[in-house]
Amino acid sequence: MTALYQWFEDSVRRYPDHPAIEVDGLTLTYRELQERSDALAAGILAAHGSAPRRIVLPATREPATYLGYLAALRLGAVVTPINPAHPRARNDVILALARPDLVLDGRIEGSDGPLAECVPQDVAYVLFTSGSTGRPKGVPITHANLAPYIAHNIAKFDVGPGCRMSQTFDLTFDPSVFDLFVTWGGGATLVVPDRTELMEPVKYLSERGITHWFSVPSVVSVSAGLGNLPSGVPNSLRHSVFIGEQFTYAQAAAWHGVAPAAAITNVYGPTELTVACTEYTLPADPGDWPSTSNGTVPIGPVYDFLDSVVLDDGELCVRGAQRFGGYLDPSDDAGRFLPNVLPVTEDHYYRTGDRVRLEDGHWVHLGRLDNQVKVRGYRIELGEVEACVREHDGVRDVVVVAADTGAETELVGYFTGEPLPTAQLVRWLRRRLPIHMVPRRFHHLDEIPLNVNGKADRARLREAVGS
Repeated sequence: MTALYQWFEDSVRRYPDHPAIEVDGLTLTYRELQERSDALAAGILAAHGSAPRRIVLPATREPATYLGYLAALRLGAVVTPINPAHPRARNDVILALARPDLVLDGRIEGSDGPLAECVPQDVAYVLFTSGSTGRPKGVPITHANLAPYIAHNIAKFDVGPGCRMSQTFDLTFDPSVFDLFVTWGGGATLVVPDRTELMEPVKYLSERGITHWFSVPSVVSVSAGLGNLPSGVPNSLRHSVFIGEQFTYAQAAAWHGVAPAAAITNVYGPTELTVACTEYTLPADPGDWPSTSNGTVPIGPVYDFLDSVVLDDGELCVRGAQRFGGYLDPSDDAGRFLPNVLPVTEDHYYRTGDRVRLEDGHWVHLGRLDNQVKVRGYRIELGEVEACVREHDGVRDVVVVAADTGAETELVGYFTGEPLPTAQLVRWLRRRLPIHMVPRRFHHLDEIPLNVNGKADRARLREAVGS
């Protein structure tokens, strides 16, 4: 099994009449989903004249998105999802970097024309993460990177016909690969919630009979704060999997109260290591949960088919079949691999930038070594946000920090220059950055405080958030 599309195609052969997807009131079997996506692929060939090598896919929660993803893979193209809700300026940057031959915009209709066998390129998709230089970084992931990840997770979570899998992640966010292709590789049903259902996850789980739930931990905290965590509701739930943020024991306990019969697994991994590279499943009895120094659930050991080392400063470095081969722009590779010698080879470790410590035989995530943070699971380079804020004519300098508000992490900005109101800066930024990258609050300062090394005193500013 080498190509991403082949995982889906194999399930079509084995389970043609099993439901593959429920989306927007529509249920399609594996056979029907393939027929419709093949027709779209044939329509693309007819309209384009040849198989496009690079396709940008506007990511929505409509049937056309999922058909488009499969059609692009069927044609052997490299897929780059973009979110139409993100600012046009940012999507224009991604389009310029992705250099697509085709943007699927809904105007191409299906065709019953011939559809020749297409040979997939090495790269399956390119996702863009926040970059410290002020522009996003493209991360190409190959079919070979994906094969061990998909196989491992199908086996780990016992995914097969009869399983009903959540689809909570935006397709621009790499955990969506689990949503789609672990589901379709195992012959399960992808259950796509609408926007209203996303706001009430427990109701979605219960009413739609979800068996496998994949989410960021902050969903638990936010739902609890809104009073949307009734206990013992989703009886169908077998597995709850969390990714993207430090997962606290308080969050785990709250979720265990919701679904006490479901196994709770914490997974970790950057986009560069193909969604996730570690996992830890909590014991069924909360009384057996191991304590950790920072009150977070361990991230596990590294998958046994990957290799890892931890540097003196605690940085986790990983190599193996899931490690990507380098950024879309090779200039971004500098300093990200060990040894720090380019070009990148299979022997190089990827430097995650995350600090870990071994406690009672399990890795515990201690935080970042740099200015990268996670907000609702999304990786954000604070430098990219700061670079955008500095483009405002009224801002002289700015520092953005991440503050833990209890329910979730939020961004707060401190700036010098004109005393602009928060609302004005937020409106300005929302035209340039995705909403998860826009600070919720700004504070005007006469000067940015400096530490003893003459750098912005981020620790002092973080402390000031709660004062």
